[in-house]
Amino acid sequence: MQTREDIFNILRDALVELFELESERVTLDANLYQDLEIDSIDAVDLIDHIKRQTGKKIAADDFKSVRTVGDVVEAVHRLVNPAA
Repeated sequence: MQTREDIFNILRDALVELFELESERVTLDANLYQDLEIDSIDAVDLIDHIKRQTGKKIAADDFKSVRTVGDVVEAVHRLVNPAA
């Protein structure tokens, strides 16, 4: 079972690595599109990275409502901990 903190740390590292962001910019409240300047192509890359890390696929519909890093953490947490 992964905690939200574990997921955030993995996600932060992925955002830094994939999109060359400074780690201090990646906070739970950071808006993916406005604050981190991630576009729709980047979002697809991020979904693919999450799939490789978790072994589970995130449905595109589940990702449509995601706006902040915290939203992604929650979506991944529900995915890897379905009973939580």
